[in-house]
Amino acid sequence: MTALNRRRFLTASALGGAATLAMPAIANAQDTVQWRMQALWDGGTTPFEFEKKFVERVGELTDGKFEIKLFSAGQLVPAAQAFDAVRSGAFQMMKTFDGYEAGKIPAFAFTSTIPFGFPDPDQYEAWFYELGGLDMAREAYGKAGLTYIAPTVYGEEPIHSTVRMESIADMAGKKGRFVGLASAVMGDLGVAVTPMATAEVYSGLEKGLIDFADRGDLTANYEAGLAEVAKFVILPGVHQPTTATSYVANSAAHAALPESFKAALAVAAREISGSLRQRIIVQNTQVLDKYREKGVEVLHLDQGDVAEARSKAVESWSKATKGDPLATKIVESQTAFMKALGLL
Repeated sequence: MTALNRRRFLTASALGGAATLAMPAIANAQDTVQWRMQALWDGGTTPFEFEKKFVERVGELTDGKFEIKLFSAGQLVPAAQAFDAVRSGAFQMMKTFDGYEAGKIPAFAFTSTIPFGFPDPDQYEAWFYELGGLDMAREAYGKAGLTYIAPTVYGEEPIHSTVRMESIADMAGKKGRFVGLASAVMGDLGVAVTPMATAEVYSGLEKGLIDFADRGDLTANYEAGLAEVAKFVILPGVHQPTTATSYVANSAAHAALPESFKAALAVAAREISGSLRQRIIVQNTQVLDKYREKGVEVLHLDQGDVAEARSKAVESWSKATKGDPLATKIVESQTAFMKALGLL
């Protein structure tokens, strides 16, 4: 064998070996990944329709190689069990509201909503993406063995009431349904807070078990029939002026994804955040007329009243951290941004 032929033989052998070594990685990258995801909302609602768009977008961004089968709230496990089910690997992903687990992980109280906090969802989303909020949320979920992907941020959730209330002081002594941090803040303002599952809000108002309630956005609440049982809508929804629900995955399943698939989840999540928020803005203008047609009166709180209560709420936020270092860090970051915005 000549020197030239020998060099050609060795080069071909080396390339063949490299190709052989690369083949498993290429094959893995081309394999279809199939996940199951349980949504936070019931089928047929506007938020659930946007979860359909989310899984479709993930598929588009991965050329159909990442398939997420979507289930509505409670379809795989009861909503209260989703956290542990995803952590155990029963299914790979959920859409959730962090505040449901705030009793166990104090940081979650502030990655879901801040009562009397940011009045504009763009401000809250800016905290996540520009001021380290995403990293702090991921740290909080990491302690629980889960991976936080991204939030869906939208505006207020209104208060639906069976009694007329024209000021925050009017709420004191009345029975109100709230969850997460809102329970603590509204309790400090004198509300007799009554814990209640979302699915029970309609019957709670109808039977007089509660006088007023938080539930979801205006359209979702109209679709749930609250106009039939509560003749007052109170705006702004001070208990939840802006809202962040979250995409959360099983950590082992997420770690096993190709980087491009992880990126697809993050990109699709941020797209859905903006598109759902814009849809809700439009729907709110339309659905308020529908409430009025059913005899519901829309009441607006005085902005000075809201600002005064915001200053009082700061103490409640501090107490809700329970001395947890990460929760304290989050609150300090958020309050610093509110001061920069002139809210405090």
